[in-house]
Amino acid sequence: MRIASALAGAAVAVFALGATMVLANQDAIEARMTLMKANGKEAKLAGQMIKGEKPFDLAAAKKILATFAESAEKMPDLFPPDSKTGGDTRAAPKIWEDSLDFKARFEKFAENVKAAEASVKDLATFKAAVGKMGKQDCGGCHELYRLKKS
Repeated sequence: MRIASALAGAAVAVFALGATMVLANQDAIEARMTLMKANGKEAKLAGQMIKGEKPFDLAAAKKILATFAESAEKMPDLFPPDSKTGGDTRAAPKIWEDSLDFKARFEKFAENVKAAEASVKDLATFKAAVGKMGKQDCGGCHELYRLKKS
């Protein structure tokens, strides 16, 4: 009887551990997807201002850059090994194969955002800063570390 109770207890513990790991996995995936969606929303607004579809607004530009800065700071920690799969993640396995480069890209993104925050004063400086980040930081990272939609 004691052996059966011990086995049942062990089974419950294993199940609870597995459930906790899945939740940790989902939390990281959801957090990074939330940050990326915020980046996408702000990038869309940036594009509209750059194209003249919306008037340039320095306060809005600063908010866009603040969103990017938050993302650059938080993102590297949102790719733990247990978040390789699950949810709607499009994270490529290369993230964990070359994690040093992956994290370095976020450091460079953070540097570029900080420089932009200091230099953006008008549409021309905003356009230059966002163009550089979009091509170099966002595009470069997505090309290597994001799976294409199937």
